[in-house]
Amino acid sequence: MKQAVLRAPGSFELVDVPVPEIGPDDLLVRVAACGVCASELDMFTGHTDRDFPILPGHEVSGVVERVGSAVTRQRPGDRVGIWVTESGFSEYVRVHTDFALPADDMPLELALAEPVACAVNVVEIADVGLGDDVVIVGAGFMGALVLKLVLLKGPRRVFVADARAEALERARSIGATRTIDVRAESLVDVVRANTDRVPAGTFGDVDEEDEVGADVSFEVTGVQGPLADVGDATRMAGTVVIVGYHQGGTREIPLGNWNWKALRVVNAHFREVATIMRGMRTGMRLLTSGRLEIGDLVTHRFGLDEVGDAFQIAVDKPAGFLKATVVIGED
Repeated sequence: MKQAVLRAPGSFELVDVPVPEIGPDDLLVRVAACGVCASELDMFTGHTDRDFPILPGHEVSGVVERVGSAVTRQRPGDRVGIWVTESGFSEYVRVHTDFALPADDMPLELALAEPVACAVNVVEIADVGLGDDVVIVGAGFMGALVLKLVLLKGPRRVFVADARAEALERARSIGATRTIDVRAESLVDVVRANTDRVPAGTFGDVDEEDEVGADVSFEVTGVQGPLADVGDATRMAGTVVIVGYHQGGTREIPLGNWNWKALRVVNAHFREVATIMRGMRTGMRLLTSGRLEIGDLVTHRFGLDEVGDAFQIAVDKPAGFLKATVVIGED
């Protein structure tokens, strides 16, 4: 079978390797598509401590080719979204039966169970409530996914901030109440001007500025700048959720202010398999039922022999780019 190997920064090679052998509890899945994840771009650009060669690819969907002797949940021909940790840019992958979920009749290139699971878990751990005011800073692929899921929770207002006009237009089309172009407007000023004070005396004798703001704020960019503002855009005792993939160097936050405001700070990154799978189950239910639609978020598609181009465009992020997917097998 063909498999894409990252030999060195910026350099993929397509090689022939044996089809994986499967054990009693495994499936052999013929890969239909694999998304390019932002968390893998540091490998592609060489900003990683990992040794090369590397086998990236974990946002996989496909069709079950064979099942192990102990598998009862799936059958050959089943269409699935799966969780693997590597080797997704291959014609076939081996996956444990527990890590494959039904994709029903949805397009497999959109059955991106793993990134949807991340967004589901982000919104669930944030505990967005009915009638909440919500801020989302960053309107890329993950920010747009978070926006779509937050809207399912029944918020009152959702503010989306970004520096790209097309990203803000997309957020408005999805359903954002108010978009904020941070090149021309102050995130903090707009949010404070459009949110209510909490009832007088709720937090004792505090500044009025601390009593307005979002109930929940999501930082999705993964860069330093928004960290300085996201706390100020959040009300006293509100929730700040760190969604962005913060890699490379260190970050600073105004911790004294965050302490004073008693902000609930949530790290929305997950490593426990049970949490990942819970998010995948919920995400695939939403996708297959049509409650969540992501076809408008996958903007660029490539073949397996173009995997390097898929990664490069994810690094460059040209106008119109949101998400790259490598389509490998027939749907």
